Amino acid sequence: MARFRRLEVLHTMIQGGLVPVFYHQDLEAAKKIAKAVADGGSRVLEFTNRGDFAHEVFSELIKWCEKETPELILGAGSVIDQGTAALYMNSGANFIVAPFFNKEVAKVCNRRKIAYVPGCGSAAEISQAEEYGAEICKIFPGAEVGGSEFVKNLLAPMPWSYIMPTAAWRGQRNLSQNGLKQGWCVSEWVLLLLPRN
Repeated sequence: MARFRRLEVLHTMIQGGLVPVFYHQDLEAAKKIAKAVADGGSRVLEFTNRGDFAHEVFSELIKWCEKETPELILGAGSVIDQGTAALYMNSGANFIVAPFFNKEVAKVCNRRKIAYVPGCGSAAEISQAEEYGAEICKIFPGAEVGGSEFVKNLLAPMPWSYIMPTAAWRGQRNLSQNGLKQGWCVSEWVLLLLPRN
């Protein structure tokens, strides 16, 4: 069961403006990343469902975070179906992120009051995701969809939308300051070099 309420999770994402994202198959390395992110001041961290037994690493990591970094809001990313969403929610995920919008995932997240951040690539997809309760939509793949101009043009007729550009926005660093004022969150890959031991 999630430790943080959906509204707190969404508010923290919006206020913080940055959602670090990572995957590591080794639990000890994942703990170090979570600790570094928390020590660096982020309150939100997305663990992606990218490898074999990723859910097992997540399950242990979220238990560890509850004790060692209790202020850190841990969620699951790269979740593409309702079964996987339920698996991560039953492991304690505080939010679910996906590369695309899925009605069934939206329903299961809404049923449990878990924040759902789907990937969207058009105004129509964002509108549909919002109809199903998504408060924040991830622009994915960011640069390929149209970069900061896409977001700027989207928010003109849809100023109520909250947008989370993805890591593919390299070189567009000005989006952070200007974008945060216009309802953007930013999702970045956490690139940490850890010793092999």
